[in-house]
Amino acid sequence: MRMEVIKKKNEKFIKQAKKHFKKISVVFLLLVPAIFVVMPVLILLSGALMDTYELRNYLSSVFSQGNEFISWKLIPDYPSFANYKKILLETPQFFILFWNSVKLVVCILMGQLVMAVPAAWGFAVYQVKGSRVLFALYVVLMLLPFQVTMLSSYLVLNKFSLINTHLSIILPAVFSTFPVFLSYGGFRAIPAQLFEAARIDGAGELTIFLNLGIPLGKSGLLSAMVLGFLEYWNMMEQPMAFLEDKFLWPLSLYLPEITWGKAGFAFCASVITLIPVMFVFVLGQDYLEQGIIYSGLKE
Repeated sequence: MRMEVIKKKNEKFIKQAKKHFKKISVVFLLLVPAIFVVMPVLILLSGALMDTYELRNYLSSVFSQGNEFISWKLIPDYPSFANYKKILLETPQFFILFWNSVKLVVCILMGQLVMAVPAAWGFAVYQVKGSRVLFALYVVLMLLPFQVTMLSSYLVLNKFSLINTHLSIILPAVFSTFPVFLSYGGFRAIPAQLFEAARIDGAGELTIFLNLGIPLGKSGLLSAMVLGFLEYWNMMEQPMAFLEDKFLWPLSLYLPEITWGKAGFAFCASVITLIPVMFVFVLGQDYLEQGIIYSGLKE
């Protein structure tokens, strides 16, 4: 009898040990890629606090084109906020590009709300002949990279004399198909019976759209806005292709030539550029997950 009790205890201990081992293995497998993802950000934050002499010691192999390995400390020996002071108080052109980014992103997102949301509502609620084919065409256009449409976009924008203006960036993005796709998923998740009940009660189509569609499908709309902000705040190819004057550039192109004297300045500019992205990502993380779910919905 005693041997059976001991045997059961050993089996229970072995099961618990295997369970803990699986948990530790999963944590380890997740921790390793997480370190590789977080490490560049930590290097960026620490580099922004280093002075020129300390950066020279760590990056000498890069600038001298040597074959030595680069050494780095996550905690600077002599922390300095001189780079932040220079960029925030002594570099007015930085703020010009910052407000260019704000202007572009706000105008694009507001335009997408006006254009993409009604289009997504039409595709999701009104099943007319040819709507599925047209929506499939939307999905195909969404998959086309900017490099494929760059030449045709340039010719059209040049024809309307929009090259080297912010409208050359705003207008093509406003008519992007990606927010239509995400908003469509949010509207399709609403039970159609709600719309039928509202019509029976005498509600008009505009009332249904404003009072039922928007509130119940807001997860898809907000996920489209979050993803749109992350994309357009960091866009580089469109401004480089359509904007010639540097005072029209967004903040994503504000990368000064990295030399001995500007390495810390570049680190600091990158940190400031990263702050709005991190802020929006943290606030919209839940909606971002919903957008990923809607992207995988199948009819």
